Amino acid sequence: MIQFILNKTEINTALPPGMLVLDFIRYHQQLTGTKIGCREGDCGACTVLVGEIKNDVLIYTSATSCLMAIGNAQGKHIVTIEGINGDCLNTVQQAFSDEGATQCGFCTPGFIVSLTGFCMSSKIPSYDNAVDAVNGNICRCTGYKSIERAAKKINEKMMLRQSEEALQFAVTNNIIPAYFLKIKERLLKITLPVVGQKENADKFLGGGTDLYVQQPESMVEKKIDFLFDKSELKGIIQRGNVCEMGGATTATDILESKIFTQHFPLLQKHIKLISSTQIRNMATIAGNFSNASPIGDFTIFFLALNAQLILSDGENKRAIALRKFYKSYKTLDKKPEEFIEKIYFELPGENDFFNFEKVSKRTNLDIASVNTALAIRIEDNIIITAGIAAGGVGPIPAYLSDSSNFLTGKKISAQLINELTQIAQTEIAPITDARGTAEYKRFLLTQLIKAHFIVLFPALPLQNLVKA
Repeated sequence: MIQFILNKTEINTALPPGMLVLDFIRYHQQLTGTKIGCREGDCGACTVLVGEIKNDVLIYTSATSCLMAIGNAQGKHIVTIEGINGDCLNTVQQAFSDEGATQCGFCTPGFIVSLTGFCMSSKIPSYDNAVDAVNGNICRCTGYKSIERAAKKINEKMMLRQSEEALQFAVTNNIIPAYFLKIKERLLKITLPVVGQKENADKFLGGGTDLYVQQPESMVEKKIDFLFDKSELKGIIQRGNVCEMGGATTATDILESKIFTQHFPLLQKHIKLISSTQIRNMATIAGNFSNASPIGDFTIFFLALNAQLILSDGENKRAIALRKFYKSYKTLDKKPEEFIEKIYFELPGENDFFNFEKVSKRTNLDIASVNTALAIRIEDNIIITAGIAAGGVGPIPAYLSDSSNFLTGKKISAQLINELTQIAQTEIAPITDARGTAEYKRFLLTQLIKAHFIVLFPALPLQNLVKA
């Protein structure tokens, strides 16, 4: 049995745990306010809120229900648009009405739910944070300006919160119904059964953001070992100059980690290039690695950092470098019964520089045409070590070993970078596909490698590289 709370109602179901939350709430609970759009996590029309207790605090995040298995809802509070309705329009709904922020209305429930999540967050209110809360919601009608005005109005209300507890303020100010104040107590009474049996499982599942795009029908009936909520696969810690994180660490966990924000000053910029808020809340790093996409953003990010993996089959463990993990297209140095338990890497120090770049058809929230990362250490103006990774330029996520080795022992100059881009071209084999021609991808890699140095070393006379 799977147990969770859906809006006000406690759910106990023996339906397949691989069933999607979207299908459960629409077809089994007749809650049709949550819309079916892309079924790939892109449009945000199916957005729900997921409440779970972390460190004795009830925290709500947004998620795309079209990619979330009900097995991952175990012990949580799932909130649809119906769950935030009251006897009259709430504060978020009223702002949309006042600003004319809806036309056909299909996308509106997703926007309302996402902005309600912003109001329930402990983040410091700001207009930028309000708008960012709906970065995974697409509207085809309004042109977004009316939605931005509504977000501004909602944020003005949130600015009054000051030190008041987030949920209490949201209830007091007609943002959510009063029943939310009893949810933590109710969740604590739910006994957590095991929804995935390791010995019988034929599929591992993290956040589901890749698998449910690729295998939406077959996943429903799979015997799944659910990894997303396993405590031993969570957490980000620092031991000396090494960072360790569990395989179920999400993109949001990284974004909110003090360890990462301290050692990666450009992290906010980098994360903006990687999916939407809803997907970041769900997508795990181990899942990104194991999906083996040639353009996996975090795969490229951590390839440059020479990340190491700990693989486990539940009993035995072994270490392998991420750079050795990919053998051929979608083929890993991993046994079917193994999963990624831990990732660790050396944190950048004061002489280290790191940058991530990406080009896609949309500026943000899109699959890369080409992405690349550079990690470099410099002492006395000489490059001591370097790591360059690139995606979209071959059948596997590529660590450019010749290019990385070429930089060692040299001083940065425009000539060095031009020579580097020529060497990089000998290490790649892009193909023409929906994201661009092979020639275009070669051009992108050259320009993005140049961008690494322009961004990291603005004082050097490198600006003319863009035209070269």
